[in-house]
Amino acid sequence: MTSVEVRTIRRQWWAWAVAVLVIVVAVVPLVREWLTNPDDQRLVDLDVYRTGGQMILEGRPVYEFFTPAPQLLPFTYPPIAALLAVLLAEMPWVTAQWVWTAGVFVALGVVVGFSFREVLGRQVPGRDALGRYAPWLFAFLMVACAYLMPIRDQVRFGQIDILLVALCLADCVARRPWWPRGFLIGLATAIKLTPGVFLIYLLVTRQWRTFFMASFVAALLTLLPFAVVPQDAADFWFSALFDPERLGANAATTNQSIRGMLIRLYLPDGLTVGLWVVLVAVVGWFGFRAARDAYRADDPVTAVALVGLMAALLSPVGWIHHLAWVVVVLGAIVGDGRDPVRLRVAAGVWLFFVVPIPWWGVSLKAADIPVLSPVLGKIVQDGFGLGALGLVWLLGAWLPKRRGRL
Repeated sequence: MTSVEVRTIRRQWWAWAVAVLVIVVAVVPLVREWLTNPDDQRLVDLDVYRTGGQMILEGRPVYEFFTPAPQLLPFTYPPIAALLAVLLAEMPWVTAQWVWTAGVFVALGVVVGFSFREVLGRQVPGRDALGRYAPWLFAFLMVACAYLMPIRDQVRFGQIDILLVALCLADCVARRPWWPRGFLIGLATAIKLTPGVFLIYLLVTRQWRTFFMASFVAALLTLLPFAVVPQDAADFWFSALFDPERLGANAATTNQSIRGMLIRLYLPDGLTVGLWVVLVAVVGWFGFRAARDAYRADDPVTAVALVGLMAALLSPVGWIHHLAWVVVVLGAIVGDGRDPVRLRVAAGVWLFFVVPIPWWGVSLKAADIPVLSPVLGKIVQDGFGLGALGLVWLLGAWLPKRRGRL
């Protein structure tokens, strides 16, 4: 950020303060809905993280516990995540809920700021670099993104995905980071394995220094638990990691990865695996190639959006909340906000991921309408996964044709 931009923000401190207040008021209904849930339904994933930290404090096996009924959820993250979750375990449960929920919105703010950087910082004739309306635009974008279904699920379940998005996005697009570039990607990969797709991205874009830093940090944080909690580390890397059922029912509607969509076709297992391998290879080749091209075109936000979609689609399990990357996708499509076609497309993508399309598919299948229910219902049930595949094409094939038109 330039000195001119800093001075502009300081002069507009009151506007930013009001914008933050608007955001807080706008998300109150969302927070109230999920933080007043019954105890056994409230922020269930946060409960898993916190209980993992408690197991560390009590010296009990992390990968053998399950949260209380009716959830019965196991700890599924690498052991370094359990060590970090000790901080949550030290907090009272009510305090942890509020701290985590606030953290979700702070992380979302970071993601929105970086994703929509072009339009927020666009030069306005006769105005300062950030423009007079930047605080209000930021507030609008924050509220709009907060109500996307993958982001609502961050609050509902107390999920960590938006934090991982913020770490990887900041590492890739910050112009002058104060940390060693690659450090945040390594941290995110160590906490949850799916951000490891960014190591592939760094390889194909030949960002060697960043790749080695990310790999070093991920390796260091992976090996550290063997010195601190060796049995838990061994349990995860040599046992729990290879049990996909620990993540939940892989055929559930919430699994919108390529594998999840294939499993719901109920084909023979061998055919399902074969199709999955082929589709992962094809989508991965197209997606990483498009990300490389976006990086070379000096469009790192689009590159990150594509790689994030790869994380959700290529993983064996990609829950709806894993699609928090759609915020970055929207930023990539909007660009600097000058192209009305891109703005209309972004509005359509936003609307698509606001409404619970996969659950409409479940309802349609349950309606048992001859011919219509089995076929159309299954397509709608896979709506977010198919939509994510469409976004890969949109960012990789359509968006490059729109660049530079205005």
